[in-house]
Amino acid sequence: MSYPPISDQEELIQRIYRDLIDSYDEELEMEIEDDERDEQGQPSRIGHDRDARRLYFRELFRLQTELVKLQEWVLHTRHKIVIIFEGRDAAGKGGVIKRITQRLNPRVCRVAALPAPNDRERTQWYFQRYVSHLPAAGEIVLFDRSWYNRAGVERVMGFCTDDEYEEFFRSVPEFERMLVRSGIQVVKYWFSITDEEQHLRFLGRIHDPLKQWKLSPMDLESRRRWEDYTRAKEIMLERTHIPEAPWWVVQAVDKKKARLNCIHHLLGLIPYHDIEHPHIELPQRVRHEDYIRRPVPANMMVPERY
Repeated sequence: MSYPPISDQEELIQRIYRDLIDSYDEELEMEIEDDERDEQGQPSRIGHDRDARRLYFRELFRLQTELVKLQEWVLHTRHKIVIIFEGRDAAGKGGVIKRITQRLNPRVCRVAALPAPNDRERTQWYFQRYVSHLPAAGEIVLFDRSWYNRAGVERVMGFCTDDEYEEFFRSVPEFERMLVRSGIQVVKYWFSITDEEQHLRFLGRIHDPLKQWKLSPMDLESRRRWEDYTRAKEIMLERTHIPEAPWWVVQAVDKKKARLNCIHHLLGLIPYHDIEHPHIELPQRVRHEDYIRRPVPANMMVPERY
């Protein structure tokens, strides 16, 4: 294996570092000093990065506010939504799912991330284990990977036969049409990253102790079989892109832009509107003169180390 020149290695290290910093910024709105300028009065490099982060968080919070409105509309209208997130390993699916669900009620918006099928599930109708996770009225379900595992990892890794593979493509369009006819809105996203970007993100996971758990032997094998996954993805999109449930491709090399673009697009697919709520007044607390609060035993208290 050939290695990049020293200058390219340094740039690679910097990119990995920036990627790690971005991942740790997930819940923080950066404090910006307006007077952080260079000698020419222009924003410094650090200031520019902070400006970009401030813009990102401002847009993210605005979009999350709209997601809350969407949630209220779904509850009010008893709408049912399935959102499928597919893409290569490390494409950023989990990141956008986290931002969508971050401010929402988990009883309304929930995530289905199914493990590999067990021995019993392998003998069932292929779609059976997914059906139990479909939404009832007033619910949103986000599939972090879905029944499209058969068209991707199962095909590439040889976990299904040629006949099972072809039967999937015969069945899935009608299965999704059936969902739509039953009143479930089906939205499908493919997160697209480059070969170079996946390589970078895998390196970041290898060197970040907080992310090493994300790497599995299957992930590493998928890296080796990049071209096989590309062919499988192209066939999948071609054979399952139907008017009732079309695919939408998210350019995901820049994770933050991908999150914003995906959420913005999702909001545009659903005809939600503000729902009026009755005025809420906080009731007065009832007090009783004979009530005495009991002290908590010291040995039950969590030590205050911070």
